Amino acid sequence: LEERLRKYVITAPFDGILTEALVNRGTLIRPGQKLGEFIDPSVYELEVSVAKKFSDLLETGQKVGLNTLEGSRKFSGEISRINARVDQETQSIQVFIKIEGKEVREGMYLEALLHARDADDAIEVPRSLLVERSKLYVVRDSVLELVEIQPVYFGKDKVVVQGLKDGQAILSSSVPGAYPGMLVNVQQEQGTLNKQ
Repeated sequence: LEERLRKYVITAPFDGILTEALVNRGTLIRPGQKLGEFIDPSVYELEVSVAKKFSDLLETGQKVGLNTLEGSRKFSGEISRINARVDQETQSIQVFIKIEGKEVREGMYLEALLHARDADDAIEVPRSLLVERSKLYVVRDSVLELVEIQPVYFGKDKVVVQGLKDGQAILSSSVPGAYPGMLVNVQQEQGTLNKQ
């Protein structure tokens, strides 16, 4: 078997580096056993999960902005593959983003900024201000009023909502024990409805 093995050479289809070696010379190898890991350090792929409702807005070749979690470095990539299967547990799909760059390293955590769609007359507010996921407190004549709004996008800490009128005063932070009809003092703060 060793004599037969000497006649064969395993060649990777690209130049790269060995990042993991799981066997030593002379070790007995079983069929299907992983020998190690060989990567191309110039091209990487980032796997992200995207909500099913945005799947029709994404397409291969689309440019994607990427940055480190600290926001210190920015990269550019493009969508290389989109999984057609929806994850039953999370109701999301897997999107693969191709990244090229000398500063990118194997195992780095990156955040992807995907352009899904434009939302007119929308404003981004902290998620903590939402009541029952679809209501928001507004101030009318120094009195709190609970209005129905339409959430467009949920982020980690923020949510983009529609349904507010331009110039309508909202709470800038959650008020413990707030209720409709509660008297409040308004302090002016900048904020108009924008395109998000």
